[in-house]
Amino acid sequence: MWYFTWILGVLLACSLGIINVLRLEAQEALDKENIAIDPLTQLLARESVLERLQEKVDNSKRNKMPFSLLYLSLTEFKNKHQLADYEMDTILFKLVETLKQDIRDGVDIAARVGEEDFVFALPGIPLDRAEIIANRIKRNVLINVSTPHNTAVEAAIGFVEYTYHSDVILEEVAMGMGEVEALLSIAIGKCLESTLG
Repeated sequence: MWYFTWILGVLLACSLGIINVLRLEAQEALDKENIAIDPLTQLLARESVLERLQEKVDNSKRNKMPFSLLYLSLTEFKNKHQLADYEMDTILFKLVETLKQDIRDGVDIAARVGEEDFVFALPGIPLDRAEIIANRIKRNVLINVSTPHNTAVEAAIGFVEYTYHSDVILEEVAMGMGEVEALLSIAIGKCLESTLG
């Protein structure tokens, strides 16, 4: 008799597990339907990434774990070489294919936030490792991406680490910015510095 009770218990547990898995899959499908995707690159669009970055900030506060944010821009390169929009589209497509080598699928967040600008959130990655990743991305882009006239593409990259106690972030927030906007502002500033330097 106990044997049948045990089997029924196992079957009930399995069916509840299957129901939970199906519910999670349905929620993921709904979430994907509500996420704005950039049509050219198939990365998150700016609207979607701001919400996701806020989630990472909240997770960092809750778990006391840092994450790094990379900001990559090809704007200066486009302006310097006076590239047409269709040429830039080809470059952006190649760029995204190259970036996939350095982005952890299902872990990192990648988004197109401007015509030639991208943001990457790297959960659990401190600043020193973010710098290594940024340099690797820059090198891979230089090697693997070129214009239709075979000019190597130079990307400007800025990076910042978010920690729940960061003085720099708190300073920006004190000036009226949200934490996500402050992070983006710092990363953009460092990206511009790398262009000038």
